[in-house]
Amino acid sequence: MKPTQLIATGGLGLTLLLGACNNAQNEQSASTETTQATLAGQSAVQDDVSEKDVVKTAVASPDHSTLVKAVQAADLVNVLSNAGPFTVFAPTNAAFEKLPAGTVEELLKPEKKADLQDILQYHVYVGALKAEDLTDGRTLNEVNGGNITISNKDGKIVINDAATVVASVKASNGYIHVIDGVLVPKK
Repeated sequence: MKPTQLIATGGLGLTLLLGACNNAQNEQSASTETTQATLAGQSAVQDDVSEKDVVKTAVASPDHSTLVKAVQAADLVNVLSNAGPFTVFAPTNAAFEKLPAGTVEELLKPEKKADLQDILQYHVYVGALKAEDLTDGRTLNEVNGGNITISNKDGKIVINDAATVVASVKASNGYIHVIDGVLVPKK
């Protein structure tokens, strides 16, 4: 074999070796990204084309920043980002402000996580209910096991005589009914 053939063959071998190393690094990087997304859950999926789920819709609403903090503190982001369908009764920031002073701050503490989850799950129904499905006298079994009662008063949808539905929004995995009060589970 001539020296120039050896160099050419050696160069090709080096190119193939480097290419194989790059492919291995790319596969490892893709595997790491897949593992990270799997560990992060459904909420980590990046999709700027599809309709937003209930969590992403709440995150985009400046009137629901307190609710979003609570959902994050309760570790419910991935659950509510799943396919559902869900009907979420979403209190506004103003609704949380109606609670006794210090209530929200207390519930956001790590040691109160179970209480916070109970309250938030009392705001979620498994199934997709449009506003017209929220009929007078209807009782809904919420995720935490408690029941809420729907009533229609003066043309408005009222939940447990404590909160009024002020808006309804369709999300990719259900409906969000914006409410002006926080629903407190009965003990």
